[in-house]
Amino acid sequence: MEEEVILTKEGAIAYLTINREKTLNALNQNIMMRLNQIFEDLEKEDEILVVVITGAGKKSFVAGADIVEIKNAGKNRTEMIMRNQEIFSKIRNSSKIVIAAVNGYALGGGCELAMACDIRISSENAKFGLPETKLGLMPGYGGTQLLPRMVGLGRAKYIILSGEPITAKEAYEFGLVEKVVKEETLMDEVKRLAQRIVQNGPLAIKSCKRAINKGIELSIDEALRLELSEYDKVSKSEDAQEGIISFLEKRRPSFKGK
Repeated sequence: MEEEVILTKEGAIAYLTINREKTLNALNQNIMMRLNQIFEDLEKEDEILVVVITGAGKKSFVAGADIVEIKNAGKNRTEMIMRNQEIFSKIRNSSKIVIAAVNGYALGGGCELAMACDIRISSENAKFGLPETKLGLMPGYGGTQLLPRMVGLGRAKYIILSGEPITAKEAYEFGLVEKVVKEETLMDEVKRLAQRIVQNGPLAIKSCKRAINKGIELSIDEALRLELSEYDKVSKSEDAQEGIISFLEKRRPSFKGK
């Protein structure tokens, strides 16, 4: 049986491919448990700094959750959704920088998976949406909370309450994705970005992510104190010393993550 989540590694970058092309890469419980285990394992691998998530084929990133499983969950539906929400939170709070390479439909749980990532790069043919209200349901993997934080209240309500998908161009204009590229250049663009990130100081990258993710929920004064706390840790590191010296010596830094 073919793996439903394919994991490959290239240096400091891990690539995850959701591999259920016949179902437009719909998320079933096997995929969710596999994602959970992979991110637990990657958290222990200091050499991995960036994780890229994409979908198999050319049509779909992830077209949503497996509706049959949701139906069959019956009275246990909320418990299943809660477990999956926790897995997406694990991705969002990972120390790795997670990039979504959105190569097609990103609907429902697929849109929420993209939102759990740090950065979203989209192909021109992609479509984004949270169509749960059309099924008499609502987003449960973080959609009602993450989307307003990314695009604002009005646009989030427009997307969620209508249930209608938006184009990649609209997603970019709304602030849901950071860049839209041609379908055939998507993975090249994502790899270039990932490689640029891994060339930077690993401690600095992780501290920046923590400061941004935690600080957005705080008052500005509390957030600035958080930034200073993270800065203090980074500035006293061997990496910071190496970065400053290499700059003055006009050479590429050799970071050790210390």
